[in-house]
Amino acid sequence: MNYCLKENCKNPNSPPEARICLPCGSMLLLKDRYRAIKMIGQGGFSKTYLAVDQDKPSKPPCIIKQFYFISQNEVDIKRAISLFEKEAEKLDALGEHPQIAELLANLHDDYCQYLVQEFIPGKNLAQVLETEGIFSEYQIRELLNSLLPVLEFIHSHNIIHQDIKPENIIRRLPSNSAYQAGIKGQFVLVDFDVAKQLTGTPIFKPGKILCTPEYVAPEQLKGRANFASDLYSLGVTCINLLTNISPFKLFDTGENKWVWRDYLIDNPISKELRNILDKLITAATNKRYKSATDVLKDLNYGKLPPPPTQSLLQFSFPKISLKDTNYVPGLHLYSWGKPQTISGHLSAVSSVAISPDNQMIASGSFDRTIKLWKLSTGELLDSFIASNIVLSIAFNPQSNILAIGNVGGIINIWDLATSTISCSLSRHSNSIVSMPVVFSPNGDFIASGSDNRTIKIWHQETCQLLYSIKNSRGINVVAFSPDGKILASGSSDNVIKLWEVETGTLIDKLIGHTRDINTIAFSPDGKVLV
Repeated sequence: MNYCLKENCKNPNSPPEARICLPCGSMLLLKDRYRAIKMIGQGGFSKTYLAVDQDKPSKPPCIIKQFYFISQNEVDIKRAISLFEKEAEKLDALGEHPQIAELLANLHDDYCQYLVQEFIPGKNLAQVLETEGIFSEYQIRELLNSLLPVLEFIHSHNIIHQDIKPENIIRRLPSNSAYQAGIKGQFVLVDFDVAKQLTGTPIFKPGKILCTPEYVAPEQLKGRANFASDLYSLGVTCINLLTNISPFKLFDTGENKWVWRDYLIDNPISKELRNILDKLITAATNKRYKSATDVLKDLNYGKLPPPPTQSLLQFSFPKISLKDTNYVPGLHLYSWGKPQTISGHLSAVSSVAISPDNQMIASGSFDRTIKLWKLSTGELLDSFIASNIVLSIAFNPQSNILAIGNVGGIINIWDLATSTISCSLSRHSNSIVSMPVVFSPNGDFIASGSDNRTIKIWHQETCQLLYSIKNSRGINVVAFSPDGKILASGSSDNVIKLWEVETGTLIDKLIGHTRDINTIAFSPDGKVLV
C-alpha cells in the first residue's frame, strides 16, 4: 500500500505498484526513495507516517515526520528551512546515542519539511501499561536508571525534549522470540520534534502548544522550558505508570497538590522512591532536581530492592549431534548446559570481562556500578560505584587490575588486590557515547578511544599519557594485535585503521563497511582481523 503525502488529498491510499497518486497527481515516493505506507499520528501542524526505505535491498521500515509551512512567503520559507537545517544537525548528533532514534534524512519541498527517522520496533510504555499492568518499584527504578543518562546526554547538547510521556518511550523489541520470552528490551526515547524548538517561526504560530499538557511542567506552559522541565515530565510519567491513572486526576486542584500516593493500591513503594518522585514533580523549579545526575545520585544511594525473580527467563536449546552437521576442520561442538542468569544491575550492562585467572567476571553498567562475580557460581564478590556511567571495562592480562571507561572521558584503574582506585586518567573530554579501553598483551600499556575523536596510549604502571592520535570521527573500539605491535581502531567514519603502537604512525586503512565499526578482533596468531 502507498500513502500520499500531499495535504488534503481526497484519496491518499494507492496500490503498492503505483508511483503517482491518481487522485491528486503527486509523486508517492519522497525524494524518489521513501514510500509512506500509512499515517500513524497527527497533531498541530505535523503528521507522522510509517514508511519504507526503497533504496535498501531489505526495504527496512522508517518513520516520516511531515511539517507544514504556515506562511507561504518565500522569505519566510527560506528562513524556516535554514532553521530546520540547524535543528536537524542537533538531532543528527543525538542519533549517535543507542537509546535515541537515528535521523536518516532532512528533506523539504515547496509546502512541507520532512524528517526521516529510524523505526524502533517495540511497544511504547502506554501500550505496555495497557497490556501488562502497573509498574513495580523495580521497574520504575530500571526505567529511571535507563533514561536519566539519556536526558543527561541530550541536555549536554543543549536540547530539551519537551514532550516526555509514556507514548514517547519505547521498550525496544530485539526480536519476537526474545520479547515472548519476557526479556526486557532497551528503553528508547523518541519524538524529538524539531517543531518544539521552532515555535514562533514561519512554521508554527507563537504560543502554539506542541506538548501533552498532562505531563508538561508549569514553566514550560508559560514558554520557559528548561532542563528541569524534562525531569518533571519523566516524574509524571512514572506516577502514571505506577497507578495507571491520568496525571490530571492525580493532582488535586482544590488543594493545589499531588495526591498520587493515595492511588498506590496494592503497589507499595519505598519511602526513598516516593521522595525522589515528589522532588521530580514539584512545581517550584528551585525545589526540583536541577539535573539528571542529581536524580541518579539519590536513586542509587544505599541499599536497593532486589530484582524480580527470573521466572520468565526460560530457554530451551535443541540437542546437537555431530551427525546433524557438516564436518568443518577445526570446529568443535561443546554442550554448555543450562545457561545461568546473573542479576543485580539496575540498568543496561554495557561491558563484561573475565579475569586472567578465570575466577571472576567483572560487569559495568549504566547504573554507574562495577560488580565482581565468582565465575563458577555467579556469587557477587564485590561492588563499587564508578565516577560516572560505565561504558567499558578490561582486565590487565597479567594481573588483576581493571580499567574502567566512564562517561565524561575518565578512565579509572582499579587494583583488585587492594580494592582501591590506583589512578584516574582523564584526558578524554566530553565522552558520552563510547569510551573503549584495552590492555596490551604484556599488560604494560592501555589504549583508550572516545567519541571526542581521539585515541590515547598510556603507560599502565605510571599512569602517564604517552601520546594521542586524532581521528576524523568518534572511536568505538580499539584492539591490540597478539604481539602488541599494532593497534586496530574502529570508528564512526566506517573505517578500520591500523596504527604502529611504538610511534602512533598510521599503517593502513581498511575500507568496505558502510556504517559504524563497533567491534573488531584479531585471531590468536595475529594474521586475521575480523
